[in-house]
Amino acid sequence: MNSKLLFPLMLLCALLATSSMFSQSSNQNRKQKTVTYHTNVNSPLTSSELAKINEVYGTTSTENVLSKPQRLKDIKNILRNRVEIKSIPNPSDQKPCTLLSEVPLMDYYVTNLERAPNFNPQTFNPLKYLFSFYSNGTHMYRVDNTNYFIIIKSQHK
Repeated sequence: MNSKLLFPLMLLCALLATSSMFSQSSNQNRKQKTVTYHTNVNSPLTSSELAKINEVYGTTSTENVLSKPQRLKDIKNILRNRVEIKSIPNPSDQKPCTLLSEVPLMDYYVTNLERAPNFNPQTFNPLKYLFSFYSNGTHMYRVDNTNYFIIIKSQHK
């Protein structure tokens, strides 16, 4: 074989082998996180949960949530297990966190979706807001001018 062709061919092989090693090692270092579901996500939707889904998804509820088993399971998990509302008597002891008024509304499907004028922990619909539901870690938000905090628990345990 011609020595002028041999050197570029060897260089190309060396580069390919090196890039292959780096891509494999970086994939092995990245740990896959598994979502753990409580058994309560297997229960049917309550009328309250269905109303919350319909409020946010409107006429597309069936198309975007109810007919998609995994999406429905994820939303049940959010509503039943991952959102906690706590009243903390002395909020000044808490580290600063994002205010609920600063979280954008999830108004992709219902364009006239509005924030509730008064916060009620029993009827609060977390699906209305673009919370960090799918990021790593737990996130906390403060309800403006109240002692209430909304805690979004990580889906990864």
